[in-house]
Amino acid sequence: MADTQRHNEYEVMFLISQAEANDFQGVIDHINNLFDRANAEVIAMQKWDERRLAYEIDKQKRGVYILSYVKAPTESMQAFERDCNISERILRTLVTKADHLTLEEMQAFDRRTDLETEAKERALRAAEREEAGMSSSVSLGAPVREEPKVDAPAEEPAPEGEANPAEATADSE
Repeated sequence: MADTQRHNEYEVMFLISQAEANDFQGVIDHINNLFDRANAEVIAMQKWDERRLAYEIDKQKRGVYILSYVKAPTESMQAFERDCNISERILRTLVTKADHLTLEEMQAFDRRTDLETEAKERALRAAEREEAGMSSSVSLGAPVREEPKVDAPAEEPAPEGEANPAEATADSE
């Protein structure tokens, strides 16, 4: 039976938060899972950029962009975009037809080995921070300042003939 589905090439830009980028390999696996669900063949994938956002999205000020080129059945792209919108790991997704590029030009953008390398480096840095006791959690509220401990000055004995003021008040009661 012949494949009757029409396939197009698409350019897909993902925006993920820096918090999600800490588990970079998990995000890449999640994206690949979304492509698998859409019966899409990944032609190329790369980390495009990491930058400050023009406006906050879900309380995030910075994000990581991942650019992908895929060949997918036209009918599955609507479900793919819905899956991306539902995903809690992806802040935004932009899907456009990649009619402006040839297959060779798309393949030139393939940096999946770089993605794997970066995922390993990020995991290593996270493990080092964990070992150093640096928690990745955010603490709320003002920083707690510890006041330096000052020893109370020892009372000096009063010169002979003069009464110690602390003793005088105790005697008069």
